[in-house]
Amino acid sequence: MTSRRFFVSHLAACVALSLCAFSAAQAQSYPTKPLRIVVPFGAGGVADLTVRTVAQKMSEGLGQSVVIDNRPGAGGIVAAEMVAKSEPDGYTLLLMSNANAVSAGLFKALPFDPVKDFTPVSLMGTFDLAIVTSAESRFQTLPELLTWAKANPGKLNIGSINIGSTQHLTAELFKSVAGLDAQVVPFNGTPAVMTALRGGQIDVAVEVLSPVLPQIKGGAMRALAVTGPNRNTALPQVPTAKEGGVPNLVATSWNGLGVPAKTPQAVVDRLNKEVNAALQNPAVRQKLLELNVEPQPTTVPQSLEWLQTEIKRWGDVIQRAGIQKQ
Repeated sequence: MTSRRFFVSHLAACVALSLCAFSAAQAQSYPTKPLRIVVPFGAGGVADLTVRTVAQKMSEGLGQSVVIDNRPGAGGIVAAEMVAKSEPDGYTLLLMSNANAVSAGLFKALPFDPVKDFTPVSLMGTFDLAIVTSAESRFQTLPELLTWAKANPGKLNIGSINIGSTQHLTAELFKSVAGLDAQVVPFNGTPAVMTALRGGQIDVAVEVLSPVLPQIKGGAMRALAVTGPNRNTALPQVPTAKEGGVPNLVATSWNGLGVPAKTPQAVVDRLNKEVNAALQNPAVRQKLLELNVEPQPTTVPQSLEWLQTEIKRWGDVIQRAGIQKQ
């Protein structure tokens, strides 16, 4: 019996060593063919332009081309499922974003587990949201808006894009942490929000800064605050929400890269190294900053911690706002 136990233990150890050796050899030769990044958004948006900028530089370090595969729709679920069920060999990656964190609390059931079925590789960048109003608005500052809203309960209308989006949940977070009796009004897309704002159907809007930045700089819109932890370099004169009287309103949108769970650690580490190298390249950083994206290189453990923190944060917002699970 003792000999048998020894044989089984010895066999298990040999298998483990063989697997480690195989993984190491696999990582050493990786990559031997082009990589694909599945992007759950259409071409031309901030996320798409961010990942294309980073991927172009990554391809130089990897010695292989990196193909962008845009798969928009269904809140990113189709794209995420595709990657979750792909071979865990480091050749199929997912552009991860707030949507991955939000989906965990927004849907009753998903065809994948947002944490267990993915290994986050690295963040790529974060980008601010802003509380904006029209140039003709009565509100010149965020404190003015807060004072008016508290003196006129139930009358403030805050616009955002569709329910469950980062913009919508940030608007709900704003309403909650500022203690406002207000309505969050969702619209189908940024153009509809901006039209409603100019037409006076809503008082303010919460939107990702990049698409409304030209209108702010052109004088058609006024930014009352940004929701990031620091002032935005594109609008240094605009205070943060914390500076404007809402200390607990800190929210950013983000993009990162992930691979299917069970991808060999050495491959994950190699990808992390190439993402970080790309993000530290001066030309890449400049392009991202022009998109109003703050480069955010992270380690693999930091990336996982970020995802878990975001899932909890937005899950709590969804619960407090009473948003029904889909």
